[in-house]
Amino acid sequence: MLERHIFIIGMPGSGKSSLGRKVAANLRLGYVDTDRRIAELVGISIPEIFKKYGEAKFRTAEKNLLIRLVTEPPQIISTGGGMVMDPFNRELMRNYGVILLVDRPLEQILGDIKLDRRPTFLEGGLEEVERVYHERYETYHSAADLVLDNSKGYYNGVTNMERLIRSRFRLN
Repeated sequence: MLERHIFIIGMPGSGKSSLGRKVAANLRLGYVDTDRRIAELVGISIPEIFKKYGEAKFRTAEKNLLIRLVTEPPQIISTGGGMVMDPFNRELMRNYGVILLVDRPLEQILGDIKLDRRPTFLEGGLEEVERVYHERYETYHSAADLVLDNSKGYYNGVTNMERLIRSRFRLN
């Protein structure tokens, strides 16, 4: 059982959702993907939300969801890539949990990111991914309590994320 939330942060395409979902299942912990939850609540996909309502409304929805999630029992929460960029969200995550950065090299992200699923990158393509990576890099690292190197593949990432969480929370 967790005594605090685990907030997974990182770039889109870093592996936050796939690793978080698998590790939560393996450790029998609750799991929420904030992008997926927002899409379910609104009833349309994240790219459609951006197109119909704009990024500012999406960021407000993210913040409101985060405020609600911190009142729930501790669980693993995969955040959208931009959630931690808001100082209010960073502070909320720090106060209610442990922030785990999934760090993946830019070259790997560029090699397999699905741009059609990433509304912030639709217009600018891979150049925009690179720009955002460099813009967010320092904030991701300064916010993180734990950093997971996700450069060696999915199964290695799962194993190492489990190790980090078991060690931090003294889980068997």
